[in-house]
Amino acid sequence: MTIFPETFVWGTATAAYQVEGAWNEDGRGPSIWDTFSHTPGLVTGGDTGDVACDHYHRMEEDLDILAGLGVGAYRFSISWPRVRPGGRANQPGLDFYSRLVDGLLARGIAPVATLYHWDLPQELEDAGGWPNRDTAHRFAEYADLMGRTLGDRVRTWITLNEPWCSAYLGYASGVHAPARTEPAAALAAVHHLNLGHGLAVQALRAVVDPAAQMSVTLNLHHVRGVSDQDADAVRRADALANRAFLGPMLEGAYPRDLIADTAAVTDWSFVRDGDEATACQPLDVLGVNYYNPTLVRQWDGSSERATADGHQDGAASPWIACEDIEFVPQPGPYTEMGWNIDETGLTELLLRLHRDYPSMPTMITENGAAFADVVDPDGRIRDERRVDYLQRHLSAVAEAISAGADVRGYFVWSLMDNFEWAHGYAKRFGIVRVDPDTLERTWKDSAHWYRDVVATGKLPA
Repeated sequence: MTIFPETFVWGTATAAYQVEGAWNEDGRGPSIWDTFSHTPGLVTGGDTGDVACDHYHRMEEDLDILAGLGVGAYRFSISWPRVRPGGRANQPGLDFYSRLVDGLLARGIAPVATLYHWDLPQELEDAGGWPNRDTAHRFAEYADLMGRTLGDRVRTWITLNEPWCSAYLGYASGVHAPARTEPAAALAAVHHLNLGHGLAVQALRAVVDPAAQMSVTLNLHHVRGVSDQDADAVRRADALANRAFLGPMLEGAYPRDLIADTAAVTDWSFVRDGDEATACQPLDVLGVNYYNPTLVRQWDGSSERATADGHQDGAASPWIACEDIEFVPQPGPYTEMGWNIDETGLTELLLRLHRDYPSMPTMITENGAAFADVVDPDGRIRDERRVDYLQRHLSAVAEAISAGADVRGYFVWSLMDNFEWAHGYAKRFGIVRVDPDTLERTWKDSAHWYRDVVATGKLPA
């Protein structure tokens, strides 16, 4: 039987646009995802986040579900356009998050607040978005506002969620908001997200409890090569996916090979003196999101090029300056996202981070799986494949801990079925089902299983 440390933090996670709804209520302004989802043809089924899970109006019910799960922490994100539309503080939006935090604390659950989970205010995108340096400074102002509002109660802050997706899927491949396909702009977005992260940490530290923990969540790709001959393909993909963020955030410098690899796209002149030092703020824990590994090889230039990177095919590739690299399909089993299930990549990734940054603790801020869950005639949802997925990946975390990695916690994605970005409501990651018509919440078998794991700190044999 696998036993986790007594101090291990068990949690679950959601994101504002995916669950809140109330898209135009109480002074909330539009975000890039409102614009994206309201544009015909961009989201499966024409779905939008207008209602989502209606968490904005059903907060107390959802808080009670969290309490029933027994989790010690809940990772949520704050909707920037709800609390600071048009650059002005919006009191009803601020009050909503104050009530959420108070409700968590009243139930003995630690709030883990993510400042940015992709919902940039539309007016900032109209002014240039993340490729525009000014957005990083506006982000710091927003961080200051939230620190002053919640800093007396929130002890763990995450600046950004998956800046890889924000930059490359939003500005290079266009499969996410704001649906731009501009590789040079995407690399500028990478930098201004890194800069915004550093500025936000500075802003938060200036106003919150000095004991508060600072973090960022990265969807680090565990990149493998098909053979030893693919080492350079691995290096290049790793530079673009991982070291473009780890370098400035944890080491204070961009990797030189990344700059060289992308020289034909941009000269990186948007990086100003002092920016990398600003991005490199002391962190207390590194958030890691993991779903599956990535397999690459050097393309031979003549056969049909494989592009199975798991990030949807768009008008362009998110992998800038990697035109001669193939992203190779991997053996199953697969989730409904088409992602292969391979928990060994999580162990290897955590150990890589431990080797490269031995003094930096990690926590799994997202891990989970989408499956086509079926409600049985008795009302039960027997999602055995999700339970198996979670069991495998928690075992992988335990293996990394046994090998020396300092992993502090695990947040299952997601608390409930929600708006899965460009996939709409077609992909269900929740351990709690949300009826698409009535919005009724129903625990799946995986929720009962996770509750038992949380209660005991042990994985069943």
